[in-house]
Amino acid sequence: MAPTGQVLLAPSPAQGGKVYDFMYYLKGAAAGGICCSITHGALTPVDVVKTRVQLDPVKYNRGLMGGFRQVIAEEGAMALTTGLGATVIGYFIQGWFKFGGVEFFKINAAQYLGAQKAWENKTTIYIGAAAGAEFIADLFLCPLEAVRIRAVSDPTWANGLADGFVKMATTEGIGGFYAGLVPILFKQVPYTCAKFVVQGSVADSIYASMGKTPLEVGNSTAISISLLSGVIAGVASAIISHPADTLLSKVNKKGAGGDGPMMARLMKIAGEMGIWKLCTTGLSARCVMIGTLTAGQFGIFDTVMNALGAEKFHFHNPAADH
Repeated sequence: MAPTGQVLLAPSPAQGGKVYDFMYYLKGAAAGGICCSITHGALTPVDVVKTRVQLDPVKYNRGLMGGFRQVIAEEGAMALTTGLGATVIGYFIQGWFKFGGVEFFKINAAQYLGAQKAWENKTTIYIGAAAGAEFIADLFLCPLEAVRIRAVSDPTWANGLADGFVKMATTEGIGGFYAGLVPILFKQVPYTCAKFVVQGSVADSIYASMGKTPLEVGNSTAISISLLSGVIAGVASAIISHPADTLLSKVNKKGAGGDGPMMARLMKIAGEMGIWKLCTTGLSARCVMIGTLTAGQFGIFDTVMNALGAEKFHFHNPAADH
């Protein structure tokens, strides 16, 4: 049996045109896992500060840079890496299913509808593919995110990722790991739908303004377009999903929202904060984080796909050929 690395690097067999086979989806999943783990891991310090601002806005009220200084002054620089292990592992798994799932769902939908109908309905296909892939990915991400947020909100709670899992399983059971599933779905599904729709639309507009297709430009130009469209998509998706992100951070803090059903707890937290604070608390930090993160994800994803010899799927307008 060939080593995994050799399998991933092997090009998909050509059969008179582009082939989107099992190996293509495997490469897409691997590229997605790599890009998400690298970007989320690198931005762990920003996420630590953002989460602190959301959980305790009275204490952390000096903006993003002020939050960095507060955390370092009170807990040391290493506090900014709190939850790094859970972040890297969790988002590799999430990226695997998210990017791999989006490729799988959108390609199969496009093949079922045919090139012309797929082009005419690409926004709907993006939304459906992103929602389905994100739902599956979040089932795997949620336990790691619960441990990460608990560790960030209370640095003395656990000594590392494994200890956090054991403590949560022992004290709260399986319910503790999925306490934030509803808000994480409310956050991640709109975020992912907006991310892929906006990025795809902006990239298509850039290529159209150049009068070229993605296959007619060099790798450096294609990556630059991925980065620019990723920044725009990241900011848009951050704004759309921010209220749910704040609720997720709050509900994973022990005792937040009191006892009772999850929806009752979420409604209580939202009522206590108010709509304005729910939508704006920590938003600037999150726009910086998600804008950078999303640009990096699409740039790394395309780079890894090229390195693995996979020609990325793009929607195509057959009418433009005539």
